[in-house]
Parts: sequence; C-alpha cells; structure tokens
Amino acid sequence: MENKLFDTVIIGGGPAGLSAGIYAARGGLETILLEKAAVGGLAILTDKIENYPGFPEGINGAELIMLFEKQARRFGARIESAEVKDVRPLPEGGFEVISSSGSFKTLSVIIASGTLPRKLNVPGEKDFTGHGVSYCATCDGPFFRDKTVAVTGGGDAAVEEALFLTRFASKVYLIHRRERLRAAASIRESAEKNDKLEFVWNSVLKEIRGSSAVESLKIEDAKSGAEREIKCSGIFIFIGSDPATDEFGALAERDEKGYLKTDADLMTSKKGVFACGDCVKQSLFQVVTACASGATAAFSAAKYVEKIKGEAYE
Repeated sequence: MENKLFDTVIIGGGPAGLSAGIYAARGGLETILLEKAAVGGLAILTDKIENYPGFPEGINGAELIMLFEKQARRFGARIESAEVKDVRPLPEGGFEVISSSGSFKTLSVIIASGTLPRKLNVPGEKDFTGHGVSYCATCDGPFFRDKTVAVTGGGDAAVEEALFLTRFASKVYLIHRRERLRAAASIRESAEKNDKLEFVWNSVLKEIRGSSAVESLKIEDAKSGAEREIKCSGIFIFIGSDPATDEFGALAERDEKGYLKTDADLMTSKKGVFACGDCVKQSLFQVVTACASGATAAFSAAKYVEKIKGEAYE
C-alpha cells in the first residue's frame, strides 16, 4: 500500500470522474483518479458532441476529454492507469482501494465507473465479436470502408454512430424495433437526409451469421413474425448500456438494475463513498449531466473530509 493518505480516490476517468477530479483538486483535496482503460470513457469514442455548452459548432469527444484531463492535472489531480479490484473499509476509518497498480489509502471514495455496452445475447454475437460485431463505430468504422454494415438501436447513440459509419461504408442499415426513432430531432433529420442510410423498421435482430466473420443477419418482423436475411459485413450494436458496478455490490446498495443508490449529496449507503455519472440512475445520461454530478460528488466529498479532519466551517 502506498504510504500517502489521500483525501479522495476517484474510480473512473470519464466526464464525471474528471469533473470530480477538477472540483476535488481545486477544492484542496489530495486527489488521485484511477482509470482502467483510456481516460474519457465512452465520451472519447464520440465523433462529435454537439450539445455541450460553449462549443456552438460541436467538438470531438476526444478533444473535449483532453481539455478536461488537462484542467484536472493543472489543479493537481493525480491520474493513473489502474483497474480497481476492490474497495475495503479500514478498521481505523477510511478506505483501502486495491488496484492493479497497488493499493491506496483514502478518507473518501468517489465512484464514477460509468457503464458497459449492453449485449443482445443473440446467436453469433459472442462468436463474431471482433470479427464483424462491434460496439464502437468510431473504433471500428474504418475497417468497413466500401462495405455494407448494419446498426441496431434507435436512440441518439445508435443514430449518431450510423451516421458516422456512412463516412466509410457504402450502405448502412439501421434496424429498429419500432416505427420511429427515439433520437433527438436534429439527429433524426440528419439520418433521414442521408442517402446511404436505409431504415429497417419494426424489426428485431435474431441471429448473426457467418463462417469466420459476419456475413448476414437474421431479422424478424416485430409485428408479423416474418423472417428475412440481410447481407452485411458488420453489425454495430447500440441498444443501451448497464452500470459497471458489480465490483461495488458488497460495498454500497444498488437498485434492481445495478445503479448505485445515492442521497441528494450523492453519498451512497456507505458513509464516505460517493457515486456520480452514469453508474447512478438519472433521467438524462449526457456528458453535461455527468459533469454536473461529478462536481456535486466532489463538493460533498470535500465537506465530508473537512468534517473528519475537524476543518469544517461551522
């Protein structure tokens, strides 16, 4: 275990975690942020974020995250690449955060672990993951240049990723179980005007077929039950996400879907442990709301730490 006692350890380096890092470090807390993958979470994979305040023309997700990280480091937040394995309360108070790069002792913890892409769990999905099945158009789109691909989903992420894929693919099928998209109006309008996009309405993906890679999809009509086959070289799945909170189930209470339960100050059922971002149930999951919750969690953690140290302003 590292000898240094931190005021807070932030688990997760997406928009919520980085915002928590900015507010915690700027507030005078000895702060370390641990991220197991690339700093930025899912936001770094977004080609263009059009609704973040201050960027009228939009901004690439990776560019926005780079600014967040630079700001957090400027205020003194330490950012390390490490996967958190466990968080253990210490008998003398505080917590031990056990990670792949060592253990850290801290007075408080802020969980900003985000989400993981939801799987369809249809035949062929697991077999062809990495061989035509993808959950990230920004990552894998260039591999499908001049090929036919499909996207399943109807929300903002699905439609935005389908539009991104039209830069590379010769044709993109957008498969949705209903007759209209859930995506925001501006995104829908862009999709409807794109000649490379073909909508497959009232349809459900039932099977992914191929030999060594994806070759076709079995589609079922949601109303009639009739089946058809779509020939394509890839399928991008965007049907939502699930909170990445399994490793914290013994530490703090979660709801039936796995989201961490918090109070208004974003403290979990475990005193001294806070949660923010997409791992907490919200009515809107966006970069701007993740940032807001990260700031709130850091503010609440600072108040908690000040009280422990006897430094609270009464």
